[in-house]
Amino acid sequence: MSRMHIAINCRSFLTATPTGIGRYSRNLTDHLSRVDAANDYSLYSPKGFFDRKRRLPKAPGSNFHVRPDYCSFGVEAVCGRVDVYHAPSPEVIRTGPRVKVVVTVHDLVHKVFPQTQTLQTTVLSNAAMDSIVQHATRFICISESTRKDLEKFYPSTSGRACVVYNGFDKTLFYEMDEAEKGVARAILDGLGVKEKFLLFVGTLEPRKNLNNLLQAFAGIKSRGIFNGKLVVAGMKGWMMESFDQLAADLGIGGDVISLGYLTDHELRYLYGLCEVFVFPSLYEGFGFPILEAMACGAPVVTSNVSSCAEVGHGAALMVPPSDPDAIAAAIERIVTDSAFAVETRRRSLARAQDFSFEKMARETLGVYEGLFERTV
Repeated sequence: MSRMHIAINCRSFLTATPTGIGRYSRNLTDHLSRVDAANDYSLYSPKGFFDRKRRLPKAPGSNFHVRPDYCSFGVEAVCGRVDVYHAPSPEVIRTGPRVKVVVTVHDLVHKVFPQTQTLQTTVLSNAAMDSIVQHATRFICISESTRKDLEKFYPSTSGRACVVYNGFDKTLFYEMDEAEKGVARAILDGLGVKEKFLLFVGTLEPRKNLNNLLQAFAGIKSRGIFNGKLVVAGMKGWMMESFDQLAADLGIGGDVISLGYLTDHELRYLYGLCEVFVFPSLYEGFGFPILEAMACGAPVVTSNVSSCAEVGHGAALMVPPSDPDAIAAAIERIVTDSAFAVETRRRSLARAQDFSFEKMARETLGVYEGLFERTV
């Protein structure tokens, strides 16, 4: 096929505050425009006609066209003849049989840790997965861990899945010089972060393992190892009503600073100035915050399970997430050994260079092209 028409579902980044999937989708389309002028793209944008919370994206290149779907007509009705339809996350597929369907699978948390999901989320996830398993021509998994989970829980996908790692925005996440660190300190001071701090970034929900992080933090505080704060940045999810109460019960309520959702610039300032970035998640499909923190030169402590160990390989300190004492010991090693902290920062910066959005876009384009390769 000489020229393909590729439609990409952009619903996930039509909001002002996109989640990880939204950031993935937005960066994928932006970087595809930089590496591919040979094909035509439709940015399929399902959006209610009176929905003011979602805004249509801008076309990043002359071969990209925004195609709003105000009335749920479907991708082919809105975009015309489509060769490839890319769903950046699992959804119920409604395309004709001639369309090649590519689906990005970010995680299988509804199967691996169903107890950390609401019943509604589990039902919707199962319906979407059942649909893509039936209709998808190719699956893009964002880590080897996710690919293994996909093939474990949906054996019929074996042979249809490949791994394409996420990247990060190098214009947003990088090691700051001393001048920018001065600006960062002033900004963080305005946010109430005035002392040395440990950092966690992510949506507050059970699988992020914040209870064990609080216990680890309380342990190093009680032993006088670290006299700073724990900064928690991220939107409140669900089943976290006990978070503030647990911090109070552990005697660290006044030492935990919750900042909510922050801009990328504010996150860069936090990553760049934290003593340790701690991310003891029970399960991740990829773990954007790990990569962003490493790109900013933060020493990282993360879990030795799922994709956390994969992304942090060779740079982060790995700990069993179920063991607060192990989390505390890893933090202690960094905050009490300045030479080791410097070396860990160096390893973080080096590891981050293994990932880029341009590489992600080129490999994704390779998946599209591979759908039409003839076997001899």
